[in-house]
Amino acid sequence: MAASHSEPRWTVDDVPVSSVRSFAADYSEARDKFLAAARLAGATTYRYDNPTKGPRGESLSTDVARVGADDASKVVVAISSTHGVEGYCGSGFQVDWLATVGEAGLPADTAAVFVHAINPYGFAWTRRVTEEGNDLNRNYVDHSKPYPVNEGYLEIADFLIPPDLSEAGTNAAEAKLAAYRKKVGDIAYFRAVSGGQYSHPDGMFFGGGGPAWSNRTLHAIADRFLKGRGDVSVIDFHTGLGPYGYGEPITHYDIDTPASRRVRAFWGESVTESKRGQTASQARDGLGHYGLGRVLMEPETRLTMCTLEYGTFDRESGQKAFRADHWLHKYGDPLGKEAGPIRAAMRRQFYPDTDDWKEAVLFRGHQITRQAIAGMQHRAV
Repeated sequence: MAASHSEPRWTVDDVPVSSVRSFAADYSEARDKFLAAARLAGATTYRYDNPTKGPRGESLSTDVARVGADDASKVVVAISSTHGVEGYCGSGFQVDWLATVGEAGLPADTAAVFVHAINPYGFAWTRRVTEEGNDLNRNYVDHSKPYPVNEGYLEIADFLIPPDLSEAGTNAAEAKLAAYRKKVGDIAYFRAVSGGQYSHPDGMFFGGGGPAWSNRTLHAIADRFLKGRGDVSVIDFHTGLGPYGYGEPITHYDIDTPASRRVRAFWGESVTESKRGQTASQARDGLGHYGLGRVLMEPETRLTMCTLEYGTFDRESGQKAFRADHWLHKYGDPLGKEAGPIRAAMRRQFYPDTDDWKEAVLFRGHQITRQAIAGMQHRAV
């Protein structure tokens, strides 16, 4: 884990001015753009090398850009690629902020720490999971304790990823899932599918049998840059749920706690709280929200965190793409001829590569980040 001094292929002269050009075509280009924008912003960069390679044999890493005073008591954090392929979105915003706002947008005693591609394997391979097959947002559990049991998943695991992806095989699996959904209802069904499970390592939403590399890396970053700060506000960029192009700030704090009141003070009435049942993204075991909360604890540090979730397409198409991706890595050949269409479907589902969607990402990302910075200037809540 060393500071990065390598010259990116994408040069400072090419950094866009608040434009959809902030977004990239793949992981490698995204990293180049991020490092170039960080240089333009005068940021200090650090590299955390991932032990795996990308589909073209390329090296993978998580990169951190830090802007602002080293001893700042307030830090705003933007994280991209918790769910791998969703990194196109967060990376685009990070590049845009560094290129167009930078230190000029930070009040006194405030710094910014941008974590680029916390799950570089998933970003490079166009997957949501890590190299261990983990859903990173189910991996931040206390691994010294017994894992939660998802009884519903045990009933439907074989139908979520059937060995036969033909029309007949898929229809048969869907019929079984529809019957289960009718039996238990929508809430229990979605909890079974996506609530997280710790029994099937090659299944959907697997929380892992230990801390993933990305989990350990985020903890190392928090220890290095965030621990001991008075106020830390984290924005974790995600895609795939909600209306197309809308960025929903989702929080998972207990109701009517100081943190719950603080997110309202930061982000106003648009913020949704999962524990009030206000969002489709429910509080689940193993979220990064809880992992960081165990590292950055009051009264030493006030952590105010949201998931900024951008809508793309419907859940049904998402599940279809997700199923095919898991099938590819369980039964198929990730480098074979079937891989291209499956990766293309995953990319489209979690990154609608259109100017209007990207413009919406930038607008909302800048707004939420600006509100987080302003919120930390007031300690009354």
